[in-house]
Amino acid sequence: MLYAILCYNSEDVVGSWSQEEENAVMGKLMAVQDGLAKAGRLGPVARLLPTTAATTLRKNGDTPLVIDGPFAETKEQLLGFYVIEAASLDEALDTARDLAGANPGTGSYEIRPIMLYHPAPGPA
Repeated sequence: MLYAILCYNSEDVVGSWSQEEENAVMGKLMAVQDGLAKAGRLGPVARLLPTTAATTLRKNGDTPLVIDGPFAETKEQLLGFYVIEAASLDEALDTARDLAGANPGTGSYEIRPIMLYHPAPGPA
């Protein structure tokens, strides 16, 4: 089963990290990612640009409304995601715990099963 692990945190906090702090966090995250990749369990990983770069299309009857900014005002923003292969929700939760341990401070990780409609093509 594929699972998405959605990474939430305060983009103000993450955006204020020094380059040294950023490098330290990324080093810890790479260690988790390397383990998943070696096990053949790592799918796409993405870090999203800040919500100030977001555009939202909001359904509004027959005429969708396009607005600047994120979908909702929250204290935490979706900062990125992982797609992993896991045999069970428990295994996906273990991976989310590893990712949480690599990131300092607060935040949350939402784990959702994925149903693929159009799988990505393999490497060229």
